[in-house]
Amino acid sequence: MSDATVDGLAFREAIAHFATGVTVVTTTHDGQPAGMTASAVCSLSLDPVLLVVCIDNRLATHKAIDASKRFAVNVLGERDEELARRFARRAEDKFAGVALVEGSDPPILSKAIAHFVCTVHERVPGGDHSIFIGQVLHCEAMPGRRPLLYYRSAFGAIRDPDAEFLEEAGGWDAGSVGGLGHFHVRPR
Repeated sequence: MSDATVDGLAFREAIAHFATGVTVVTTTHDGQPAGMTASAVCSLSLDPVLLVVCIDNRLATHKAIDASKRFAVNVLGERDEELARRFARRAEDKFAGVALVEGSDPPILSKAIAHFVCTVHERVPGGDHSIFIGQVLHCEAMPGRRPLLYYRSAFGAIRDPDAEFLEEAGGWDAGSVGGLGHFHVRPR
């Protein structure tokens, strides 16, 4: 493989084909909440429990995390596209009207299907971003909820053909559906 430089636009097009979950990363600095939408989040280690968040160096949330040394990763559910868009845009107060877990610091979004509260274990430079390695102090998940996904510059959800069939069959007698066994419904 050569050392050729890859065009940024070509990279963005190719990486857009990598589906990711959608999160809102939050923190508090000087008594003010800060937050941003992030898809560059992943687990790193189980011993100690660490995760990775990559954040653009120019963002206010980057500065706030760097100063506070704490952050939360809030995993968004499939119906939370509006929250993802809200925290992806610049705004005076992104948190206005957003329900938070009472007393949480850093802020935890009430609608999050999972969250991770972290201290900054390490910060590593990564081009125009910083790689924040967070040591997880606390985490929780809400079983049965599906994530919001980001793929090819659009939001989406996991498609569950069996669940869709059961929703469509809502008027049927539940006992008659139970005897059908495993089946797959093809899209129309």
